[in-house]
Amino acid sequence: MGVTPVRVDLDQRLDSIGQEPDMNVIEKIQQEQLRTDLVPFKVGDTIKVYSRIKEADRERVQMFSGIVINKQGRGVAETFTVRRISYGEGVERVFPLHSPFIQKIEIERPGNVRRAKLYYLRKRIGKTATKVEEG
Repeated sequence: MGVTPVRVDLDQRLDSIGQEPDMNVIEKIQQEQLRTDLVPFKVGDTIKVYSRIKEADRERVQMFSGIVINKQGRGVAETFTVRRISYGEGVERVFPLHSPFIQKIEIERPGNVRRAKLYYLRKRIGKTATKVEEG
């Protein structure tokens, strides 16, 4: 029907490399899927994430703006969490960094923090929830 199983695709890649399946081959396949076109950012930065959303038969781009409060994982499994205040309510969204659904990432404002995780922003209310400068 036009759908090829993933196993056949993996076997074809292994044949082209000429090796048995082991960790090196898996790492090579994951290396192909890493994205290098995204802007490097760090925890504390205020960013805009443009992601493709598929609705029924059409596709559109949705922008999510906020503060990066978490980066975790490595390689293909790397994710980051963005938090913003929307109508007085805190909204967090987790994005896979190397996802093909992320169109682009823009840095609005670089942050200056001394923490790897900014979970303390969840307890803050109002304007202080959007400030990340630490002295």
